[in-house]
Amino acid sequence: MTLDDYLDLGRRIELGSHRFTAQAIIDFARKYDPQPFHLDEAAARGSLLGGLCTSGWHTASVWMKLNLAHSAARSGDGSAPVFGPSPGFRNMKWPMPVFAGETVSYSRTSLSHRALASRPGWRLLSGLAEARDSTGAQVMEFETAVLFHAPQ
Repeated sequence: MTLDDYLDLGRRIELGSHRFTAQAIIDFARKYDPQPFHLDEAAARGSLLGGLCTSGWHTASVWMKLNLAHSAARSGDGSAPVFGPSPGFRNMKWPMPVFAGETVSYSRTSLSHRALASRPGWRLLSGLAEARDSTGAQVMEFETAVLFHAPQ
């Protein structure tokens, strides 16, 4: 198997789905994003968003959870790249709110990788993270980046 095959370069990989309950939305918001439209159903109905909806950061954190679970399921035979830190992400977008009770499906697409001159043996993988609601509407997107060391 080539490195590009292992990384599924150019292929959209379905990571799974997650249902956002009202209680989970409120619990996350209390800890990390205490906005009225994430904390209180009545206040949310009167807000610009029109209903209790999850924090975009909650939506993104579920992507990370599913992405890590998918990656862990594929490792173990010694031929898998060793993933390191992410130097960040770009162009985070939340074009539509995710309301309580909605199920969101997540995916990733690895787009390219390149060698790092400053870190021999290490490469930078770039990709696209996406999330869609049950109607297929996009609710999250961002450009990913992660460092990895490929086995020789």
